[in-house]
Amino acid sequence: MIEILAPAGNTDSARAAIQSGANAVYLGYTAFSARQGADNFDLSALSSLVRDARAYGIKVYVAMNTVVKDEEIESFIRSLLDVWNVGVDAIIMQDILLGKRIKESYPDIVLHASTQAGVCNENGAKFVKDCGFSRVILARETPIDEIKKITKIIETEVFVQGALCTCFSGQCYFSSFIGGNSGNRGRCKQPCRKRYYYNRGNQTEYTYALSLSDLCVGEDIQKLIDAGVVSFKIEGRMRRAEYVAAAVQYYRRLIDGTDTQTAFSNLKRTYNRGNYTKGLAFGQDKRFLSTAVQGHIGEKIGVVKVIDGKYLVETTSQATTNDAFKILRDGKEVGGAWFEKTQKRGFSIQSKTRLKNGDSVFITTDNVVNQTLLCVTRKPREVHISLYFSENQPPVAVCDGIRIVGETALQSAQSRPLSTNELTDCFSKTDTLPVCVIFDEIVLDGNIFVPKAELNAFRRRCFAEVERAWFDERVKQEYMAFAIPKHAGTNGKTTVLSNDFSEIQTDIAVYKPNDYAQDIDLAFLQGDFEKFIYYPAFCTDQDERAIRTAVEKYGLGVYAEGYAGIRFAKQINAPVFIGTGLNVTNAVALGGWLALGAKYVALSKELNEREIMPLLCDNTFVLSSGDLKLMDLCYCPFGKSCAKCDKRERYILTDENGREFPVRRYISANGECRFEVYNCANLVSLGVKGAGKLIDVTIATKKAQAVLAKESEEEQKCVYTKYTSGHLKKGVQ
Repeated sequence: MIEILAPAGNTDSARAAIQSGANAVYLGYTAFSARQGADNFDLSALSSLVRDARAYGIKVYVAMNTVVKDEEIESFIRSLLDVWNVGVDAIIMQDILLGKRIKESYPDIVLHASTQAGVCNENGAKFVKDCGFSRVILARETPIDEIKKITKIIETEVFVQGALCTCFSGQCYFSSFIGGNSGNRGRCKQPCRKRYYYNRGNQTEYTYALSLSDLCVGEDIQKLIDAGVVSFKIEGRMRRAEYVAAAVQYYRRLIDGTDTQTAFSNLKRTYNRGNYTKGLAFGQDKRFLSTAVQGHIGEKIGVVKVIDGKYLVETTSQATTNDAFKILRDGKEVGGAWFEKTQKRGFSIQSKTRLKNGDSVFITTDNVVNQTLLCVTRKPREVHISLYFSENQPPVAVCDGIRIVGETALQSAQSRPLSTNELTDCFSKTDTLPVCVIFDEIVLDGNIFVPKAELNAFRRRCFAEVERAWFDERVKQEYMAFAIPKHAGTNGKTTVLSNDFSEIQTDIAVYKPNDYAQDIDLAFLQGDFEKFIYYPAFCTDQDERAIRTAVEKYGLGVYAEGYAGIRFAKQINAPVFIGTGLNVTNAVALGGWLALGAKYVALSKELNEREIMPLLCDNTFVLSSGDLKLMDLCYCPFGKSCAKCDKRERYILTDENGREFPVRRYISANGECRFEVYNCANLVSLGVKGAGKLIDVTIATKKAQAVLAKESEEEQKCVYTKYTSGHLKKGVQ
């Protein structure tokens, strides 16, 4: 079955999704949700929603998709069991190794791999399936050709509508390191929606350089259906109920093959950033970036005509009191406006901004549309009932195939006997259960008397049995403390990440190619160190073939930034180094990686020293100094203007506070440019005593690479003009 999956940031949005035709909703629990800014649901509200959803045959998925620290494991599992026991259909998780351990202990629980897990190729899909996950929510960057392969492996869910993260899912540390609010912990402050400029050409104007348009797959959803995708996800747990209703109604019409013109107009009026992009599944389009407008621009309905200092909107559209508008000039927002009164050729507006003839008027709040969207009602679920009432026999009801027998025999009537109309009137009352009763058969045999209270009690019992049957026949899962691996030992090795090893001596080297289609750097191959090649988080089939060639030719190991990396390495019998991008934050995940054969494991760069200490062993590394990567951009930030691009290896992204973020460009195996954004300040520390040092000098100058030889923080600081100790001292909440 094709599933329209809608966001439920609160009960109003959940209700809007259900009434508008969604097949499933997803939401956050009060703890461990990657959208901590949403209202989210406590256990009572969740239980109530599950009950309502069952009445319409709708599934409920709960996102518990943050990374989990060691001291939180018991709380996480208890919360997960509480959520599962109220009857939800699946739990969405980011930490695949923790999920694997939970699935082994509680095999009945259904797990979906979060988009934060970054699955984008066949090996990633096979890995999460091997770990017990029944569905994967694909990374938004996954190309359609990869999607077709993945759907043959595991049930697949794909985003079709809503906001896009500029960074590859699960790899963003921008909010974390510039403000201490981790996206991996559900607290992203969205610095990517601020204004910046690149040092490219003569550009000095600040734009929303990292802000992406909203995704709207639209009619191309058929290509995803043909590819085998089963669930189509609408992003928006932070958005209003009107948006949820509009998005669900639009995709409902698309899938049902009915007219979508009005539904699409309604969608644009509830939320539209950048006039929409089809997304990276189909290749980067011209509307992918929204550099001129960051927020909701609505739908264009006319232009301004200035008459005697008044602003007339020439349009065939109507507007009403309290409608709101956004004014664009040459594609850029210049101000807002509000409805004044209806005129002959349209209506007049007021604005604090001085408007000009020809300014474009976009409606951003249409109160009539909003009210209409929320007035849609869904036909209740049908319940088929047959009633058999015979004198001197207990009453019998068959409700949706469930046979319910009364506790006492029916008495003979002394005066007026029970009628068929009285039975239908009684059983048409469903109390709070939102169903439509269909009477298949009613048999009254004899003159029967039933006290009204007993008849109502029997009816309530029947509907209670029906409702109970809607829930899975599942055994309540009880908390069982499972053994958490204990890790001990120390690691005195140093690992360096770089693309130039001509002057570097270290124990372990991780080579990051500037071009995956080119041969490996000779200085790296000749170096006297253990050698690994960098397997990026976003890795396509072509990238894997290029990495495989290098590994097999030169006997390299694989430094994996994505879950697919370890399975890929096993296929070619290569040692694997788990990178920081896999966000290892607890002993369960660490033990899981080691059990799967990982030779080395880099811990998450968001842990502090106290949190790191229980995870130390002779296999673990901690990012200690050097360059600090914040984001992976799997698209061209310059709008694929290849013909006039200077194609430099390094750019600088400057924010409005003057902070400069280095940007590295490298080439994928198929010739596409990809980009890495680094922190405005370098990481300076001596690491953690007992942990191996992981030093990143991917974009460092030869002078900066001298940090390797420095044995004190003061000496390291002399190498850089700006520096930070990262999260080693405080960590993130």
